[in-house]
Amino acid sequence: MKSEWLRASALSLALFLCAACPAASAQSYPDHPIRMVVGFPAGGGVDTVARVIGNDLSKTLGQPVVVENKPGAAGTLGAADVARSTPDGYTLLVTPGGHAIFGAIFKSLPFHTLDSFTWISNVINVPFFVMVPAASEFRTLADLIASARANPGAIAFGSAGPGTTHHLGIELLARMTGVKLQHVPYRGDAPLVTALIAGEVQFALATPTLIVDNIKAGKLRALATAADTRWPGLPDVPTVEETLGLKGYDVRTWFGLAGPAGMPKPIVDRLHAEVGRAVATREVRDRLAGIGGELGPSTPAEMHDRVARELALWTKTVDEAGIPKQ
Repeated sequence: MKSEWLRASALSLALFLCAACPAASAQSYPDHPIRMVVGFPAGGGVDTVARVIGNDLSKTLGQPVVVENKPGAAGTLGAADVARSTPDGYTLLVTPGGHAIFGAIFKSLPFHTLDSFTWISNVINVPFFVMVPAASEFRTLADLIASARANPGAIAFGSAGPGTTHHLGIELLARMTGVKLQHVPYRGDAPLVTALIAGEVQFALATPTLIVDNIKAGKLRALATAADTRWPGLPDVPTVEETLGLKGYDVRTWFGLAGPAGMPKPIVDRLHAEVGRAVATREVRDRLAGIGGELGPSTPAEMHDRVARELALWTKTVDEAGIPKQ
């Protein structure tokens, strides 16, 4: 009887200590360096956001936040690394809006685009613009769509590669307007903009960092912003909705913070609060302004729901456009 009582007492104590461990761990978090994974090369937009946020978090959390670049496979190598890591808050992922496309465009992945991650917060949103060469015959987006409707398949658009937001954003526009276009993929944003300036394609989607100087230099023109609101940096450029009356068309990229699925809520809440505090500081705002972004911190639930919506949208777009999966 005594031995049974001792076993029961030991089991109760073990269960109590086990239940208390996450709380204790969260209270002491962090007590060693945090690894912040970026699935893209150093120097790009995702890397910039990670280093700006990571530098600020290092100061407020009291532990180094070390940015680790793991480029390859369109960002999926870095995402896979984080997805299989221990969900203790010491391995994080900074990822762009293209993350939501993974599940739509790839035949198989070593993770689930949505469910393999704990979504902590969005950081910034970056609008896309419908761009044409400066000498283009199209003065408005309505002109371009009217011509595409009259000449199915005759108008070519460029993208930064098959399955990118540049590509799927225009495929979505084509589906919503009922036009047929010709897709010409390039290997990245810079080659795409170079080809657009040269007139190799008639239009494309591009983000502010690569177009603003070219607009000022008279090499490109913006017909519309693909976001649902005008961008303060180019306030005279109308939205696609304003130009065509397409309600619900909103194509932006974003940069968000995530971790492996199953992170303790207290740690998620701590990181979420620190990101919100960071983007409210002038130093972080000024540094992120360089990539053309508008601050857009979100709750963990809002971030999760956004990825879910965009995953569903891009899956439908890929299926309806008949785009081969990679």
